Amino acid sequence: MQGPALLKFVCGVLLCLAALALRAAEIDVREARLASTEEGLVLDADFTFELNPRLREAVDSGVALYFVVEFELTRQRWWWFDEKAAAKRIQLRLSYHPLSRQYRLSTGMLQQQFHSLEEAVHVLKRVRNWLVVERGASLTDASYEAAVRMRLDLGLLPKPFQVSALTNRDLHLESGWLRFPFRAPASALAPVEAREPREAGSR
Repeated sequence: MQGPALLKFVCGVLLCLAALALRAAEIDVREARLASTEEGLVLDADFTFELNPRLREAVDSGVALYFVVEFELTRQRWWWFDEKAAAKRIQLRLSYHPLSRQYRLSTGMLQQQFHSLEEAVHVLKRVRNWLVVERGASLTDASYEAAVRMRLDLGLLPKPFQVSALTNRDLHLESGWLRFPFRAPASALAPVEAREPREAGSR
């Protein structure tokens, strides 16, 4: 293997390594499920990701990481623009407290403590019983599209990290939208499960 052939081979290897590096900085939405309760529609979602060494070091150094989970419910209309029936977001704060030597995961007034970062991240990956549409919402007997995603909020990192994120992919951690169909009957809201994500904007 000489000359141009060798150069092409080396470039191919470098591109593969770059693709793997980018992939490691992604969040996958494994599945999402809407279910009807007395309060309204609740969402369960499972995410898959790993904190790279840069983010793990940041947490262990006292930097809090803020993750945002976003949900949208859209009614599709062939004769006009789609109607957004619901939009919700929750913020999950992952932090480490050296005095107690414990990791904390908090959202709103709810706070959980863990002995290891692995335990905290395991819970972070699982959203359970999140009320996304209250029972009194005016959902019609029509076809809807539900969508959910998760991302690390770079805007809440300390300024030096925000500047570094402009040129460093190590601090980027986000998923695409997982979209799945949902139909809200007039009498009851039946649960629907989605497993395969589709690209944002696809129908």
